[in-house]
Amino acid sequence: MTVTVPLMALVIAGVPRTPRMLGLLLVVPFLLFSLLPFNGKEFSSFPGSDAFGFYNRQTCLILYPLVCGLLFTRHRGVLITLVTISMFVLFFWKIAGFLAAGLICAFALLAGRLRMRDAAFAAVFFAATLALIEVWTGIVSSYIADVYTLVQMNSGTLFPRIAQALSINFGIVTALSALILALLVVGRSELQQAFAVVLEERSTASVASFLDRPAFWLAAITIAGVFFETQNTASQALIFIWPALLWVLLTLPSWAAGPRSVMLVAGLVGAAYLPPVVSILERTARAYVGGLRYASLEHENLKTLGAVTARASVLRRSEVMTGIYEHHRSTYDEIAASGELPGSTLYSEFDFQIAYLQTVDRAINSLRTLEARSGVHFDTIMSLNFTNPFPWLMERKAPLHITVGADPFRAVAAPDADVERAVSSVDIALMPTCPPTDANARLLALFAGGLSNHQRIKLDDCYDAFIHPKFGPMPPSNS
Repeated sequence: MTVTVPLMALVIAGVPRTPRMLGLLLVVPFLLFSLLPFNGKEFSSFPGSDAFGFYNRQTCLILYPLVCGLLFTRHRGVLITLVTISMFVLFFWKIAGFLAAGLICAFALLAGRLRMRDAAFAAVFFAATLALIEVWTGIVSSYIADVYTLVQMNSGTLFPRIAQALSINFGIVTALSALILALLVVGRSELQQAFAVVLEERSTASVASFLDRPAFWLAAITIAGVFFETQNTASQALIFIWPALLWVLLTLPSWAAGPRSVMLVAGLVGAAYLPPVVSILERTARAYVGGLRYASLEHENLKTLGAVTARASVLRRSEVMTGIYEHHRSTYDEIAASGELPGSTLYSEFDFQIAYLQTVDRAINSLRTLEARSGVHFDTIMSLNFTNPFPWLMERKAPLHITVGADPFRAVAAPDADVERAVSSVDIALMPTCPPTDANARLLALFAGGLSNHQRIKLDDCYDAFIHPKFGPMPPSNS
């Protein structure tokens, strides 16, 4: 909200005073989705809030004020500032969100909501800011190179992921498609007249007048939203469609053919937006009412990462399953070697997430014990896993050049010379083994060259460690 609240404040500063409730009608959904940490879809039968996918939700919450501004702000300075800041934040936050915003801004330019001069100003300010950051840090060119690498790695997955995004969000996309069709049918007479003007005048003004209508705006935002969702597995999908839906409701009485048309369009607006709102409100109620019976996670080293509550049965299952992973390692190694997980929804299961936190907490104790017993200090810590909380939790350093969010199937390229040097110089690399997974095994294979001289030991029952040779031979843990 450090970013989105100022953006929303810009929108409110730039919206017209009439209708009087316009600002409130834009702000209320924004606050609803901002304050409630829930994805639009459930991935567990147990109630709880969603840490996973927060970056996707935040992207949607940045797109929300951008769409509000493009549709309702008439103050040029406010609009230029809004577009510039939104595009800058999205560029570094999530590149798919930046591209989705670019599609929406491009349509706004065609529809006359964003003037060419204003778009040029925003582009110059955006480019100048990136240039300054590049000169100062060099991060922009490196970031673009990484994005290019990711695009190459995932170039063959776009169409399957479009199908997946449409499937996951079938309800809202279908309702929006029906609404767009209804708007085109109800407003066909006016649409035909506007198209005739385009054919007659052949001017940018006539094209803008033709395109600047709710049906086309809804189509553009829906396409941009579906494109963004192709890169997500958890999100608040298409919540930024609300400003366009609000525009439909505010202008509906002026052009609808009759009460039946009004009821049809209003009903389709509700069908498109009420389900995600109701779903998130329901999930909120379930989470906080059910949470009254939850127990806190006990830990020693997790800081705020351990601020977690769960059902007693989930905590118990985490302990039981961790014990099974420990004592039947070979079985789970075989499952990982086959390219499968112990369960198809393993990463979404609460007991697995609790177990991960518990094993991280225990691994930190094991690391400190190893350091004390051997008289060493591991300054840089790497994790052969999707995430690496150890440097922050232990106030150490993480190696440079290593992918954050290390998904070997989509996000980790073959290591170059810089990565090899970074990996080979780490003091210790940690690999979780409760349970072993194909993803972690692939990460180990990718970085095997850099770790070839490291000594592999059993740190504890749920972590193996790869220790730099400068520390000499290390005894395995007694656990």
